[in-house]
Amino acid sequence: MSQHGRMHLPDSEMSWRFSRSSGAGGQHVNTTDTRVELSWSLDATSALTDAQKELAARRLRSRLVDGTITVVSSRYRSQHRNREAARVRLEELVTQALVPPKPRRATRPTRASVERRLGAKKRRGDVKKSRRARWD
Repeated sequence: MSQHGRMHLPDSEMSWRFSRSSGAGGQHVNTTDTRVELSWSLDATSALTDAQKELAARRLRSRLVDGTITVVSSRYRSQHRNREAARVRLEELVTQALVPPKPRRATRPTRASVERRLGAKKRRGDVKKSRRARWD
């Protein structure tokens, strides 16, 4: 964990790609590769234990492609700021994925909530009963 309360991931495990960003920026945007794509392999990392890797893989399964997480940033006009934004986002994602699940404490419904539920079921049944055709 770093001083910002998020996991620090080693630079050597990160893979960077740069491309031209869309949006405002005038002629500058047509000449510089400011969009940043950061890829990090969860499977190959040495920054996490095996148990942490399993937890992160479960929590981030919708973002993983072949065990790799990719984060894109094109928010800023400078490549340097986009690199920093992508790194922060990746580290926050991993940090949040590693927070242990809060144990569920079993509780019982209150008497009033049980009575409200049963009263609603009774009223609904009465409505349906009143709609039935009567055959005499």
